[in-house]
Amino acid sequence: MPFVTLTDGSQKYYKDWGTGRPVVLCHGWPLNADAWDGQALALASAGYRVVAHDRRGHGRSTQTWDGNHMDQYADDLAELLDRLEISDAVLVGHSTGGGEVARYLGRHGSSRVRKAVLVGAVPPLMLKTGGNPQGSPIEVFDGIRAGVAGDRSQFYYELSESFYGFNRPGATVSEGKRREFWLQGMQAGLKGAFDCVEAFSETDFTEDLKKIDIPVLVAHGDDDQIVPIAASAKKSVELLSRGILKVYPGAPHGLVGAYEAEFTKDLIDFIGA
Repeated sequence: MPFVTLTDGSQKYYKDWGTGRPVVLCHGWPLNADAWDGQALALASAGYRVVAHDRRGHGRSTQTWDGNHMDQYADDLAELLDRLEISDAVLVGHSTGGGEVARYLGRHGSSRVRKAVLVGAVPPLMLKTGGNPQGSPIEVFDGIRAGVAGDRSQFYYELSESFYGFNRPGATVSEGKRREFWLQGMQAGLKGAFDCVEAFSETDFTEDLKKIDIPVLVAHGDDDQIVPIAASAKKSVELLSRGILKVYPGAPHGLVGAYEAEFTKDLIDFIGA
């Protein structure tokens, strides 16, 4: 399997499909690069080079004890782009991966990147604070940590229901998708998954977003139960100098079915525009 060895000696797994202008896909928590397979296949078939990687602590990458925070995730992404000699790229991040993209651009700049996409992404800040009243209270994230540290197998299976909106009246539930989510979650290391809760919920990306000088598509479902749109996409697009907001009415956090098909089309159109 393809890996790059990072500065600290840990191994980062990645997929590298197709040829053409590069598109780099950053996954959500607690998933891995496989979560992007549908988009990766569509993009590679459309003539792009697609790189999808497993964040440290997730999937097939090294389960490090330390370094499970946004600065390190961004630095790992920078090393991956450098080792694979990627430039003129489009960075795409879902959920926690959107935070990774924002922190990368804020920390390393856009010299290798021409566009970015944030879908269901956690910026600018998920945690409720005095300055961010639309955020979620710390008790929500404490509950996630308790679920991960307690019975993570059952917790991930139950989380898949709201993640994909399968708990909504009339929703078509895919048992296979729930099992896929569970499997990817169980591939994440316990320490990395636990630490990442703080990384995605308490990291403030406000200043990162302000620094981004490239076009950014901000895509979000307005029925996202995991990353509510009022505290995320609607704020992010106001902080971005070249942000474009696309709202998917009724869509959940994890896009499935017709929502996923619409997003994949929008993604290809935005990249090619």
